[in-house]
Amino acid sequence: MVVGDWVEAAAAAAEEGPGADTVIIDVGEVLVITDHFVITSGANTRAVRALAERIEEAVDLIGGPKPICIEGLSDYEWVLMDYGDFVVHIFTASSRDYYALDLLWKDCPTLAANPLPT
Repeated sequence: MVVGDWVEAAAAAAEEGPGADTVIIDVGEVLVITDHFVITSGANTRAVRALAERIEEAVDLIGGPKPICIEGLSDYEWVLMDYGDFVVHIFTASSRDYYALDLLWKDCPTLAANPLPT
């Protein structure tokens, strides 16, 4: 397995679970610390917690790494899972609107986790 597979597994796990508006952002050209962000939202803090567990399990299931660090487990408003080559951001809807990472990285290539068929 390669990093791209792990990124896709994380995004797919979010979309198959209680995640909404999941995107993959390629930040590798502008950041040296990581190559991709996976950003998703949960309806509430319970959903954010479930997403974090589901994503970690999905990446592990395909032989991916454990997160180097997980932040935000005290309140589940914004959970950041740092896998080194990629970072997963899981927000409640209100926190996602407030921090607006999607807008901050809008100039980077972005993919929907499940693109609509054309």
